[in-house]
Amino acid sequence: MKASNVIVTLVVLGAAGAGGYWLGGQKHGGSAGTVAATAPAGSAAAAVPPKARKVLYYRNPMGLPDTSPTPKKDQMGMDYIPVYEGEDEGAGNAGAAGQIRISTEKIQKLGVRTEAATLRALGRTVRAAGRVEPDERRIHVISPKFEGYVERLHVNVTGQPVAKGQPLFEVYSPELVSAQREYAIAAQGVQAMASAASEAQSGMKQLAESSLARLRNWDLSAEQVAALVKTGEARRTVTFRSPVSGIVTEKKAVQGMRFMPGEMLYQVTDLSSVWVIADVFEQDIGLVRNGSQATVQINAYPDRTFRGRITYVYPTMKADTRTVPVRVELANPGHLLKPAMFTQVEVQVGGKTPVIAVPDSAVIDSGTRQIVLVQAGEGRFEPREIKLGARSENYVEVRKGVKEGERVVVAANFLIDAESNLKAAIGGLASAAPAVASPAPSAQGPVGHRGEGSVDSVDLRSGTVSLNHGAIASLKWPAMTMEFKAANPSLLKDLRPGTSVSFEFVERQPGEWVVTSIAPAAAKSRPAQ
Repeated sequence: MKASNVIVTLVVLGAAGAGGYWLGGQKHGGSAGTVAATAPAGSAAAAVPPKARKVLYYRNPMGLPDTSPTPKKDQMGMDYIPVYEGEDEGAGNAGAAGQIRISTEKIQKLGVRTEAATLRALGRTVRAAGRVEPDERRIHVISPKFEGYVERLHVNVTGQPVAKGQPLFEVYSPELVSAQREYAIAAQGVQAMASAASEAQSGMKQLAESSLARLRNWDLSAEQVAALVKTGEARRTVTFRSPVSGIVTEKKAVQGMRFMPGEMLYQVTDLSSVWVIADVFEQDIGLVRNGSQATVQINAYPDRTFRGRITYVYPTMKADTRTVPVRVELANPGHLLKPAMFTQVEVQVGGKTPVIAVPDSAVIDSGTRQIVLVQAGEGRFEPREIKLGARSENYVEVRKGVKEGERVVVAANFLIDAESNLKAAIGGLASAAPAVASPAPSAQGPVGHRGEGSVDSVDLRSGTVSLNHGAIASLKWPAMTMEFKAANPSLLKDLRPGTSVSFEFVERQPGEWVVTSIAPAAAKSRPAQ
């Protein structure tokens, strides 16, 4: 009886609880539903799979221009990286097939730097070595036009400064004395025939004038001629004076010597203005113009700067130096500039109109065309052919191929070439459709290989390093010592013989093995020979 009562009580309590739960659910239908939905949230989330992303293709893990529609491995055993829908920033871009992709880690390792193409005025400085020379128009030679003897020297030292009209030397010439006497006789004849017929007077006057003209043609000074006309007396010696103020740069006259007509006895040079003959290199001569300002510096006066103007560009070239002489005229106050001094000449050239320019280090010149690497996105670079124009000290004008604001690679562009097969990417510029299938093995770019070993020797001049490396599994090479070419000379600057290193290399051309990265490794035993 007691057991049955207990059972009945439990059934009643269960029914009451069920009814209360049902009533609560009706009263709070919204919240109850929410509780029911959120209570098993962890299990529901685990049960519902996330929305699958569509794989467009698989790209080469080393950044090579090689894609595959299916998963695959490269020759080093690395898995190709999937590119999902929405991640292919180059989709729909006809040039995406020719782009180079490099991982962020590789970009940091290679030291890649970029700079935007900007508008700038490409002024530059043309520099040339020169020498001081006297102004040829200011060189004066004193050479008598008659035969005679040097009677007396007033200036007897080469290099002595003289003033205009200063006596240089006196000469005796029997021929000159005879010419003076002829004039004196002709002058007396004119006076004696004052009352004669006009024809006789005219003939005597012509004779006197001819004698006087002969003396003038022999460079007698006006004072000497005037004294002769006034006194009518012939002088035994004649004094020669300096025609200009300057320096006696050459003296051949010796007291008592005999000279012949036309023989140079003195040379006087006016050095108040001098020439600087600068040897401008062939590639710069097209920028130099007459009238351009030039700055001249001389080692003897490091704190002085001389300024002049280009007055003549010579029409001939020196074949041995491939330079063209350019004349610069400048004042020489205090005669500081001495003939034959060496000088450094600078000429500011170039246009003032801004043009689109990039650093000259950004240009990869193959000899037949010029290329820059334009940054197309994070880790993506597009090789683009350009046309160059004027150059400055560190920048070059881009006439076609790059727009203002586009960023170009200015450092490590040659390393990108070695790392990512620039030639294969450039070949893709001719194709408008992006590659979706793996190219034939012959069309693939250079494959990277890795190795470890020690430095045997380093040749910074030729940019090569000899490595004693272990076996290279990807090439099935045994351990050996061989020479590699460095993709960039900076890779070799910290290497020392005997240093253990880990390195990566590619075959850029058949038989040409190029190290693209090298770093010290943990000390290991030297590979077997």
